[in-house]
Amino acid sequence: METVIKMLKELHPDVDFESADGLIDDGILDSLDIVSLVAEIDSEFGIVVPAEEIVPENFNSATALFKLIERLDEE
Repeated sequence: METVIKMLKELHPDVDFESADGLIDDGILDSLDIVSLVAEIDSEFGIVVPAEEIVPENFNSATALFKLIERLDEE
C-alpha cells in the first residue's frame, strides 16, 4: 500500500490519498494520471492492467488501486 500512496503522491503531492475516496469522481485524477499509474504499476510490480480493468471503481482511492494490484498479481 505504501508504494501505491507514493505513486499517487508523485502525481499530486497536495492530496491526502490515505483518506481520499473519490479520486476519479472528484476530478483529482484525470486520464493522463491513469495512463501514468498503469505504466508505473507495470514498471513497479510487473503487472499489466488490462483495458477492461481501467474503470473508475479501480482508481477512485488508493485502497481500490491497491486491491486491483493484489487481484491482478494473484491471476
